[in-house]
Amino acid sequence: MSDAPEAGAAKKKGGGKKKLIIILGAVLLLGGGGAAAGFYVAGSMKTAHGPAEDAHRPQLVLSSEKPEDVAKTWTAKAAEQPAPAREGKGVDLPRPANPSAYQATYFQIPAPFTSNLVDSDAFAQVSIAISTYYDQRVIDAVQAHELPIRSAILMMMAQEQEFDLTTPQGKEALQAKLLTVINDVLKEKTGYGGVDNVYFTNFVIQ
Repeated sequence: MSDAPEAGAAKKKGGGKKKLIIILGAVLLLGGGGAAAGFYVAGSMKTAHGPAEDAHRPQLVLSSEKPEDVAKTWTAKAAEQPAPAREGKGVDLPRPANPSAYQATYFQIPAPFTSNLVDSDAFAQVSIAISTYYDQRVIDAVQAHELPIRSAILMMMAQEQEFDLTTPQGKEALQAKLLTVINDVLKEKTGYGGVDNVYFTNFVIQ
């Protein structure tokens, strides 16, 4: 008979532990649900308002817009934002998936590029123009940094073979290299590329 009260007390104690576990579980469940709800609401607000725009990044220009007007709008916004910290060599700005929906801007680089060719007495002289679907800030950057762009292009051209540049495939390869060189300089100097294509307006090998 003396064991009965002890068994009852143990049972009661065990029941208390179960209640405590259930209460803690409910609190954790409610807390997790609240956090999830908070994240959901925050995510919904971010989707509704869109991610924060980087005003320093050149913007695509719709076919109904003017590149200089878009540049003015975003330059004013950029003045109110701190410049973002750069990582690596800058950001490549992708070519739009539907180019016909955007305004292309063309710019002729004023002076031609003349360079000796590797393992040859010949030299190449090329004149180039560039195009961009982004706002006027890309053209402005090309003009502002023409000297380092010119230096990088001449160093690259000095490594070209004469025979390669006489073929259509060699000219296409040079076109792709010029595009990369120009955008690399822009990314280094401004943080962004933005040139979409390079065009030869004169090409002479002598």
